[in-house]
Amino acid sequence: MSSSVDVNPGIGTDLSFPSSAPSDPSAPHVRRAVVRVDAGADRGDLARIWESIGYDEINWTYTATGRRLLRTFGELSDRGYHVRPHYVFCSGTGFGIPHWGNGNVYHEDAAGEAAYDFTIVDQAYDAIVEAGHHVLVELAFTPRDMLPDAAQELRVTPSPTVYSSYEAGAWAYPPKDYGRWGDLVAAHARHCLERYGEQEVSTWLWELWNEPDIFYWRGTPQEFYDLYSVTASAVRSVLPQAKVGGPAVTGAGIEFLRGFLQHTRDHADPIDFVSFHTKGSAFTPWRVYGPTGGEAPEKQNPSAHKMLFEIRRMLRVVAEFEEYRGLPAIVDECDAGVPAHYSVYDNANFQFQNTEYYPVFQVKLMKKILDLNDTEDVRVEQATSWSFYFEGERYFEGTRAFLTAGGLEKPLLNAYRVLGRLGERRVDAVSDAAHPVTLLDEADGASMPEEIDALASRSASGTVAVLVWRHTDDQYQRDELEADVTLQLSGLDADAYTLRHFRIDAAHSNAHTAWVEAGSPQLPTDEQLARLKERQGLEELEPPRRVPAVSSGLELSVALPLPAVSLLVLEPVR
Repeated sequence: MSSSVDVNPGIGTDLSFPSSAPSDPSAPHVRRAVVRVDAGADRGDLARIWESIGYDEINWTYTATGRRLLRTFGELSDRGYHVRPHYVFCSGTGFGIPHWGNGNVYHEDAAGEAAYDFTIVDQAYDAIVEAGHHVLVELAFTPRDMLPDAAQELRVTPSPTVYSSYEAGAWAYPPKDYGRWGDLVAAHARHCLERYGEQEVSTWLWELWNEPDIFYWRGTPQEFYDLYSVTASAVRSVLPQAKVGGPAVTGAGIEFLRGFLQHTRDHADPIDFVSFHTKGSAFTPWRVYGPTGGEAPEKQNPSAHKMLFEIRRMLRVVAEFEEYRGLPAIVDECDAGVPAHYSVYDNANFQFQNTEYYPVFQVKLMKKILDLNDTEDVRVEQATSWSFYFEGERYFEGTRAFLTAGGLEKPLLNAYRVLGRLGERRVDAVSDAAHPVTLLDEADGASMPEEIDALASRSASGTVAVLVWRHTDDQYQRDELEADVTLQLSGLDADAYTLRHFRIDAAHSNAHTAWVEAGSPQLPTDEQLARLKERQGLEELEPPRRVPAVSSGLELSVALPLPAVSLLVLEPVR
């Protein structure tokens, strides 16, 4: 077996935490917890930070599968998600492949006159808007006809697997003419305004580039800052109230972010949000060349601690600028691993992206980010899952995606279903077995240990919803014993409730487990595929039942395997 270089694409270099977390089979388990929920202790609006997705492959937005997946997300939110595709200004044919796409907007004729073609962009943005969502417009990257002379230094050896130096990364060079770039941005904004109307476009976010602190930008930081000035001005020239921002750096892009904010302040550039990214792991080696289905050379895992540390650090950089403390933070790539298109066939540690581990991790992460919001001066408004789907996959390839082959839903999608069922207001939920974000400074580079924690809400109808989970960052940890959780609810205002209990674990809401039990077929029969699809959605652990409240309270018992998340919905009986 051989392996590639130990550098993972798309992640910054950071020595604060290891690039991935090791497995520790001797780590202690948590087998008992008391969770207290006070439905009368209102903590304000429950910020729905999870209502955002993004992906590289813009050309898959408008495929039949892409449109269907967008509609599925449309069913999970009353207000719609923000959707952020890459590569809108890249040149190409409209043929999408993993980690690449193109909107093919900008062209110059023989005389050097600019022309714009929005054919592909219309298809992509139409699919997003028609599903009830809103675009987070990533204004990137440099069109082929706008490449500077410096791009000629990037040379690739021609081969059947490489189109040209443009696809290989020449698009990352700064545009040769910032004036023409500004014209392109303004034309794009004007076209969107005319096609979708002011009311819709006013909900959009406009962001320059992606991860300019690493290889997505082949210019200097100052060249990027200057391009932001041009870009923000161009958007606002068409949409005076548009929300513009950036710089969408990696979790290690501290100095780049600081320099960007200093520039926008010094130049009085408009800025309505600050964006950055975080990734929970970068496995080494990131690709193993060995027998198909082979084991990983080393058991490695995502780290929620790493992600929370990076988010908190970036929030504090923004808070250094007093006038920016009120700006929302957009973590528009917020993922347990990287890159999205790598799978269990690249490195077996990516298996977590197929299993119940991932949705429970995601629920845990969203709650911890909300807790960070309570402790920091700057707050996260969106935490984007950089996930969509991939054409040409095998069943449960293990990529970071909501679907696998055959349009089959992976367990990850059910995390967004349980989050979507939470009410409008957050209420107090305290677990005596939680690992709070206040311990982040004591992590010393280690991943988050096993915990039992909860997130609770209340809706205007009086319905109380409680998410309670058991999870550890170590994807290889298992426990034959379930944890006994006592859920104590107070502050209730009805005499009785109908209890519905939803569950995500190895045996519930889990098409992957059903697929493995069926023999892991790569050519499932129609009957097998139908049975798998029966298991892909959110499943109830038990039939609905009536539970009485005594003195405005009640107590429930929940048994949690590792990993698992339960959603308990208490609807008042009036």
